[in-house]
Amino acid sequence: MQQKEVFKMTYNELKSILLDFDKAELCFPFDEKTAVFKVSGKMFALAGMNNNPLSVNLKCDPEDALLLRSQFEAINPGYHMNKDHWNTITLDGSLDRGLLLKLIEDSYLLVIYGLPKRDRIRLGFK
Repeated sequence: MQQKEVFKMTYNELKSILLDFDKAELCFPFDEKTAVFKVSGKMFALAGMNNNPLSVNLKCDPEDALLLRSQFEAINPGYHMNKDHWNTITLDGSLDRGLLLKLIEDSYLLVIYGLPKRDRIRLGFK
C-alpha cells in the first residue's frame, strides 16, 4: 500500500503560487499580517501570514463548497467571509497538492469570469 505524501506549505510558497497567476497582485488592506491577493481589483485569496498551521481563504462555487466541506476536514466555511462563496483551507498537510492547486485556480477563475466583459478581454479571457 502506497503511503500518501504529506504536503505542508509555507506562506512564501503559497504567495509564489498565487502571484504566478496573470495580473495577480498582493496587498495588505486590513493589516500587515493579512495578505490579500487580487486580480483586476477583486480578491481571489486571503491568507494570514502568521497562522499556524497556514490557512487560505478561496472563492468557491456554493455547491462545490458544500461538497468539499463534507469530504475534507481541512476545508471549512470561509472565516470572516461570505460562507456560501468562500472556503477556508487549512494547509496542515492533509490535502493533496494537486487539489489545493485546483482550488486556487478555481478561485482565480471565478473572479475572472465574474468581471465585466471588457475587463476579461483586457486580461486575455473571453
